[in-house]
Amino acid sequence: MSNYNKIESAVIHGGIYGDKTTGAVNVPIYQTATYEQSGLGENTGWEYSRTGNPTRTSLEALIAELECGKKGFAFASGMAAITAVLSLFKKDDKIIISSNVYGGTFRILDKIFKNFNIKYEIVDTTNLDLLEKSIDVNVKAIFIETPANPLLTITDIAGVVNIAKKHNILSIVDNTFMTPYLQRPIELGIDIVIHSATKYLGGHSDIVAGLVVVKEDTLAEKIAFIQNATGGILGPFDSFLLIRGIKTLAIRMDRHVENAEKIASFLQNNKAVKKVYYPGLKDFVGYEINKKQAKNGGVMMSFELYENCDIRKFFKSLHLIALAESLGGVESLVCHPASMTHASIPKEIRDKIGITDGLIRLSTGIENIDDLIFDLNQAIEKSEV
Repeated sequence: MSNYNKIESAVIHGGIYGDKTTGAVNVPIYQTATYEQSGLGENTGWEYSRTGNPTRTSLEALIAELECGKKGFAFASGMAAITAVLSLFKKDDKIIISSNVYGGTFRILDKIFKNFNIKYEIVDTTNLDLLEKSIDVNVKAIFIETPANPLLTITDIAGVVNIAKKHNILSIVDNTFMTPYLQRPIELGIDIVIHSATKYLGGHSDIVAGLVVVKEDTLAEKIAFIQNATGGILGPFDSFLLIRGIKTLAIRMDRHVENAEKIASFLQNNKAVKKVYYPGLKDFVGYEINKKQAKNGGVMMSFELYENCDIRKFFKSLHLIALAESLGGVESLVCHPASMTHASIPKEIRDKIGITDGLIRLSTGIENIDDLIFDLNQAIEKSEV
């Protein structure tokens, strides 16, 4: 990071900061589709906004710096970002994915890319021996989430990097849950980092966006070509909003994590709660690995209530915390993975990997912690039958 050493400063001053023409401290919204050229083959470096837009370029430079990567790319959604990365592969290539990943990642591999004979295999990537044994000549990439969605399982990033390098394949991490403020996979050797920037990077549940950061130039050239050729780019206004959201990332994440740690402790000590999945708890499987590669346990958690609790009553009884898809906004959100975020995964696979019908996922917001615990407690009490 140039001119400063800490990410708290980089989120505000990183990438392309301000506007040199006017002195504005914020990058302008270049709301234009095209750019006037002074003559044939003569332009200012800008030709058409699908190929490049100054506001989007500023965002892309910012996320590349925050993730310590070579180059960043902004897309219209997290799924558009994932689609661009999966477009690196060709017929008969196989991609290994973590056993619990976002349902949309599974769906696009199973329903879209499978049509082009790009294969996938679901593997418990927390088991590095099993992961390595799963690699054959057709495997071209390992795609992980850590912590994974929704069971927060932890995969050893450095271990995945070592295996990928040994077999000369790509390593890809979806870093949505942690953000570069809490975890920087490229520093650990990962080739490609993906974000659903709709979540913590945007931070206010008001935009849909995706980001990709790559480690080296060859990958940058390939993703740049795919981005321009397929056209799933992020518009200038949303790019501006995302830059604005990132400016408060550090301070927001500190409050998110502070609240999450207290809620995880509350849930763990509640007699109606059967199990809590949160990487910040010392008895959580993967705690030590996560501690090694991330700043803390992050914000996301999932939990299960005992069988004498009716989760429908639990969801209905919440007043402050909203039942909604998505995560990462300033407001606290709960969802039911089996019927919402992971409904596209067949039930037999969900059951096998632990995404039960009783699992509840919580994205802790930045509200007053006493209000959040009160809301959870009264909803749990009303759910008991």
